[in-house]
Amino acid sequence: MFTKLVLASNNPGKLREFAALFAPHRIEVLPQSAFGIPEAEEPHCTFIENALAKARHAARLSGLPAMADDSGLCVPALGGEPGVHSAYYAGKDGDRATRDARNNAKLLAALEGRADRRAHYCCVLVLVRHAEDPQPIIAEGEWHGEILPAPRGAGGFGYDPLFLVPSANCSSAELAAEAKNAISHRALAFGRLAERLRAGL
Repeated sequence: MFTKLVLASNNPGKLREFAALFAPHRIEVLPQSAFGIPEAEEPHCTFIENALAKARHAARLSGLPAMADDSGLCVPALGGEPGVHSAYYAGKDGDRATRDARNNAKLLAALEGRADRRAHYCCVLVLVRHAEDPQPIIAEGEWHGEILPAPRGAGGFGYDPLFLVPSANCSSAELAAEAKNAISHRALAFGRLAERLRAGL
């Protein structure tokens, strides 16, 4: 079993969440930026293909086991958009906070007048022991809710201010970090990944 892995992401929100999730397993999570690894290309149309590409890229350049998370928001009324394009739904210009605000505004505009506001977050985790790992560990999680008519809350990141969590009757951005980490798409996927890790796979 390894004690360190590289997270193939520079997203500070994801880094915080995964560091907390891996802490009980005594696995140190290092951002790919610590190794000077640039972001990998994500040309694929599915979460799993993009996650695998990112994990292999980080493992190849770091020489360590690597994990990638490809996740996004899927809205059935919009044909599954923004999907794999969630981070850059409204373009790549600006810093993360600016992009998040612009993405949220575009989503609200796209859903204006629509009765069906169902949505779910999807997370696919891929862990490779080395860059050429023939049997990556793959885990998936979904978190179902609805899109609110206006942003609520200051926590989380991405679409969290618009994502209504029915079981809590609040937005994801209004949840405490610990509560979100217990029920989110990323937490569900990580729980499945942890089962494999405990089995020593």
